[in-house]
Amino acid sequence: MSLDLAYRSFVLSVAGRKGVERLIKTRARGLVRRYVAGETLEEALKAAEALEEKGVHAILDLLGEMVRSEGEARAFQGQILDLVRSLAQRPWPKYVSLKPSQLGLDLSEGLARELLREILKEAEPRGVFVRLDMEDSPRVEATLRLYKGLREEGFSQVGLVLQSYLFRTEKDLWDLLPYRPNLRLVKGAYREPKEVAFQDKRLIDAEFLHLGKLALKEGLYVAFATHDPRLIAEVKRYTKAMGVPREGFEFQFLYGVRPEAQRRLAQEGYRVRAYVPYGKDWYPYLTRRIAERPENLFLVLRSLLGG
Repeated sequence: MSLDLAYRSFVLSVAGRKGVERLIKTRARGLVRRYVAGETLEEALKAAEALEEKGVHAILDLLGEMVRSEGEARAFQGQILDLVRSLAQRPWPKYVSLKPSQLGLDLSEGLARELLREILKEAEPRGVFVRLDMEDSPRVEATLRLYKGLREEGFSQVGLVLQSYLFRTEKDLWDLLPYRPNLRLVKGAYREPKEVAFQDKRLIDAEFLHLGKLALKEGLYVAFATHDPRLIAEVKRYTKAMGVPREGFEFQFLYGVRPEAQRRLAQEGYRVRAYVPYGKDWYPYLTRRIAERPENLFLVLRSLLGG
């Protein structure tokens, strides 16, 4: 295992302890505001508007995942419908991201599909695009079935995410080609065993580029979600060399990460979006951000020490 993945595995393991969770929730709220737009929809829309003024479009994401009851799932659906309706009144591009387990996927695929169907029925006429986030490997197959089923029902303004660190992803990409999916390509942020995922950062990066180029060759729209300057430069080089129009792909970043790079790419004429999370269930999201970069762990420790 590479040092990067060993670090991520360690952080995710420690962050899962209840005592650590309580400590971070009470002492590191300053760090939270760096990566989370706020706890309310109003705060998220304000953050999105600030991004739009800089030429960066927003992806609004109500945080929450792995609900334990149908009531929780329906409550999240209600909040997402509020988000859709609020976005519909905005003049800028409208884009929502959500996790299937937030809508009860772990309870029943039928429930998740029902709740998603109702969201899409409101979103599509209002010009709101909906992205299904991909979660950890045990949920991949069900998420793919959910996406395919919704597309077969006639919904078109719904996208999917593929993770380059999973061994299965290239096969999944080939299987998805008949659906002509709008793809968001990420490396992967969950703690996955060596039996299902690459454990070497170099291999994950190589697979990220391989899958992205394959998708572009097949004429798919690809959102490259990475902060790595080397990978961004290679995507820029490849798309220029292959004559891929800038309308055929985009770059996506996380809120609060490399904002100067986001603005610079937008100024260069690329489509750029920032993933803007909000809500009260921010802890799982924050731990994955800490696990991605050692610098973030130092920020946590400084917050805990009152620095």
